[in-house]
Amino acid sequence: MKINKMYWLLLPGLLFLTVFMLIPIILTIGSTFVQEGKPTLEGYLYFFKDAYFNRILLTTLRVSVFTTVICIALGYPVAYYISRLGTRKKGILLALSIFPLLTSPVVRSFSWMIILGRKGLVNNALVATGIVDKPIEILYTPTAMIIGLVHLFLPLIIITLVGVMENVDSELIRAAESLGASRFTALRKVLFPLTIPGLIIGSVLVFVGSLTAYTTPALLGGKERVISTFLYQNAMTLNDWYLASVIATIMIVITLVVVGLMNKVATKLNPKG
Repeated sequence: MKINKMYWLLLPGLLFLTVFMLIPIILTIGSTFVQEGKPTLEGYLYFFKDAYFNRILLTTLRVSVFTTVICIALGYPVAYYISRLGTRKKGILLALSIFPLLTSPVVRSFSWMIILGRKGLVNNALVATGIVDKPIEILYTPTAMIIGLVHLFLPLIIITLVGVMENVDSELIRAAESLGASRFTALRKVLFPLTIPGLIIGSVLVFVGSLTAYTTPALLGGKERVISTFLYQNAMTLNDWYLASVIATIMIVITLVVVGLMNKVATKLNPKG
């Protein structure tokens, strides 16, 4: 009886999510299949037949994938280092790691605009050292978007991995080394499989966040469109809510597909997890 009564505590949260998230999503998706009172797939056919729309979608996926891979490459060793520190040092480094999340995305993006612009710090350094003869185009490109998104989402994967690595007994790695394994082999065959759940969760957070981010791509991408800025343009500038709903539905489907694929990968790599 006590267990059944405890379920009532979920009711307020479930009602809130149903009214303010689930119902709007269902209505948005449903509106894409009806036009002028008739069932249709015209919006999706129009989207996927248009080369410009497809280029936007591919750019978005490319930026999201590169951002996720770079965050994994940078965040994994950092998370391992932090997880092996004492409580005080660990707290300080974690606080520094999450600092980008505490900064306004507008301020953070404008800072990168100063750094990556034609007369920014990066181009000034490249020209001064003779690596390039004239400033190169970094700002308002997918590269600039990736840099800004890595800065934004790297803390997520670090925090996720630190939480998982803390629970991995360091004696397991020492035991592998005592049996003749090198440190790299011990980390690859012992630590990595045990941290796969955290790696999958962090990767999903970074990928989905990069896929749906608006402010950073809008400021650092300029005229280079991604699917989130394209959705905003259709909804707020062109007032084409039907196409905006189609774009939103495509984003939702991509998110669900990625989460499903990541879960399958996690199951195969760590079947006992």
